[in-house]
Amino acid sequence: MYNGIMNVYKEAGYTSHDVVARLRGICKQKKIGHTGTLDPDAVGVLPVCFGSGTKLCDMLTDWDKEYIATLRLGVSTDTQDLSGRVLFKADKAQLAALTKERVEESVLHFLGGYEQIPPMYSALKVNGKKLYELARAGKEVERRPRSVTISELEILEMALPEVRFRAVCSKGTYIRTLCHDIGERIGCGGAMASLTRSRVGIFGIGDALRLQEIEKLRDENNIADVIIPPDAVFKECRAVTVTPAGRRLLENGNRIFADMLTDAQGLRDQDMLRMYDETGGFYGIYRYEAGVAKPVKMFLPKEQGGTG
Repeated sequence: MYNGIMNVYKEAGYTSHDVVARLRGICKQKKIGHTGTLDPDAVGVLPVCFGSGTKLCDMLTDWDKEYIATLRLGVSTDTQDLSGRVLFKADKAQLAALTKERVEESVLHFLGGYEQIPPMYSALKVNGKKLYELARAGKEVERRPRSVTISELEILEMALPEVRFRAVCSKGTYIRTLCHDIGERIGCGGAMASLTRSRVGIFGIGDALRLQEIEKLRDENNIADVIIPPDAVFKECRAVTVTPAGRRLLENGNRIFADMLTDAQGLRDQDMLRMYDETGGFYGIYRYEAGVAKPVKMFLPKEQGGTG
């Protein structure tokens, strides 16, 4: 069994679940999960967790994400991208009146935090029903705005009525909705024309593997070479080692006291730690507070030892 994370390039036409299904067949392994959906038409980085690495799925969804998107001004659709039913289309005069200065101001207005209303065509649930299921049935329900943060936002190219931009955003941000909201602010409508997810946390698009490449690695018996171990995604957490006296507590997932760590000097409250035994076996992520390290997520070495 493989254990860890693989940086996969999701191609157009696949859902995130399609990618996981294909990987189960390629790798002959059932325990696989993805870390955040991408629309079928979108492409780019999709970190996929294997074996004990699936414990990371909920943690990795909190990472910030970087996107490269193209916004088409002058049109609004029910899906907020160009695949949907057109609800509004600007006339030639409205498009001719667009200025680069006005568009730039409207795009950059969304840099920082703002309240975003999730789109009807999304997998969010309201009263147990997915919004896209309600939308396909012709129903629209009220959605509560959610606080999102666009920490970086820059225009890469402007060839009106299209604008290509890069955005780094928090968990739960819909780039389709950002495109729609920019169009609304300008007053001419807007819809997403294309979307590439270029980064998720430490995973960049330059290292992402297409399914065809993964199949080739399987045929060469080299898939294990591209599985990233769980502790590698927590390099920002300080690595600490438990003394032999604390080994039993570590094995049972218990709290570890500072005097049971070989390198506790300088630890501060709320520090996140990568916990290892004296042989270098990775056990999990801990949070340090008031002289005690408490487990946040456990990854026992015996769970990480095998490869497929």
